[in-house]
Amino acid sequence: MEKRARRSFSKEFKEQVVKLYLTGKPRNEIIKEYELTPSAFDKWIRQHKETGSFKEKDNRTPEQEELIRLRNQNKQLAMENDIFKASSADHGTKINVIINNRHKYSISAMCTLLQVPRSTYYYVATQRDNRDKEITEAIIKIFHASRRIYGGRKIKEELDDLGYKVSRRRIGRIMKEQGLVSKYTMAQFKPQKSQVNEDVTTNTLNREFDNREELEVVVSDLTYVRVGQKWHYICVLIDLFNREIIGHSSGPNKTAELVTRAFASVRTNLHRLKLFHTDRGSEFKNKSIDEALDTFGIERSLSAKGTPYDNAVAEATFKTLKTEFILDEQFASQEALDLGLFDYVNWYNNIRIHGSLGYQTPAEYKKNRVVHSAS
Repeated sequence: MEKRARRSFSKEFKEQVVKLYLTGKPRNEIIKEYELTPSAFDKWIRQHKETGSFKEKDNRTPEQEELIRLRNQNKQLAMENDIFKASSADHGTKINVIINNRHKYSISAMCTLLQVPRSTYYYVATQRDNRDKEITEAIIKIFHASRRIYGGRKIKEELDDLGYKVSRRRIGRIMKEQGLVSKYTMAQFKPQKSQVNEDVTTNTLNREFDNREELEVVVSDLTYVRVGQKWHYICVLIDLFNREIIGHSSGPNKTAELVTRAFASVRTNLHRLKLFHTDRGSEFKNKSIDEALDTFGIERSLSAKGTPYDNAVAEATFKTLKTEFILDEQFASQEALDLGLFDYVNWYNNIRIHGSLGYQTPAEYKKNRVVHSAS
């Protein structure tokens, strides 16, 4: 049952209700017709008879007045005890004490006790409230601009760039207050297993993922996504140099053609690629792929059987892609998926900051490396 909103009644309304009762209108009819509570109606009648006033202060007994006086006195003593230690503090500390206790005590009383001009307090408090509002709005903006995936650590990096020095604890508190929940709190789906590629090719990469030159090593993997009522698949090519997605494709079939189309989307000379590493999914073992790798002089590397850590960067990238792009999206057609993937890859490479890159985007990391090398 929905709780009825609290009503307020004017002095004139109360007087009219009392007059109706005094002229003979039955109590129950008045209560029903005017939707009053019996206790409120009886209180108004009593107040009219005893004092002729509907004000609370005019209807208190001496005992009630004394009780209120004692309560106010106790509250004053509690306030003085709470903030006494700040009485000899510097001006800024005094204002902080007033701000931190304004939900408990009278601001005017605290200003008097600490000898702080009320105008000074209100000026500082207003400035701080405005700053807090700015920070909250910035966090909300950064969170939604990140497509609802950034947590406290990355939001802090973005705030630092904007000139806001905010602790991760405070960011977490504001996110909780604003109901900002990262997609990473949602459950993840396990990828489907594919047939194992029994090729004798070994793991040349050997989990040496870091400190690679541009296009020295490209890793790849596939994942699935719902399109309408069917499963479609995505393939991406990742440059270990800066974790950039340099090629991608999607389609209804988990085949080698998906991989070759991803290579065809790469916007650089494929002769620059040195090593191509994947797991042993059968879609990566195909004559057309072998011929393409041979044509461009790209060496092959395969993970050991049942060892996902051998392709950890690709695994991590796909976890990110599924969380940030696939999980909340509904694709009505292959065309919609292609468009969404194109948009996400652009965002991933040029806008999304990466913790593994010192909170730079892949594009920024590459640019800064080029500048550093030139100097």
